[in-house]
Amino acid sequence: MMQGLVNQSCEATLPIVIKNNSATQLVDTVIDPGFSGFLTSPFDIISALGLSWEGRDIATGDGTSCTFEVYMATVIWDGQYREVCINESETVPLIGMRLLRGYNLRIQAIEGGTVTIEALK
Repeated sequence: MMQGLVNQSCEATLPIVIKNNSATQLVDTVIDPGFSGFLTSPFDIISALGLSWEGRDIATGDGTSCTFEVYMATVIWDGQYREVCINESETVPLIGMRLLRGYNLRIQAIEGGTVTIEALK
């Protein structure tokens, strides 16, 4: 089980560890159920971690499709290492539906409310 909080902007947030072979970074993310990919990250985090470029992809967010530069990274997800694609985007880092697949998401939609992500059984 993973837990985060609802921030002052009424966004469901979750800290997540992103790593490459030699470096790790704790990143505060916002959960975006309108984003169909795994994760987004600004280029400064991608560059700091030296993530490997995989190519380009089209992802859907807020009902529109966009082309993204895609990088590979390992994240710690539910206590396990998981390799995921990260779409470069100059926004706050986002968690999308591909990373949430197979999990139950519960949000107490008030400032300071609990965000709980739990594996479906």
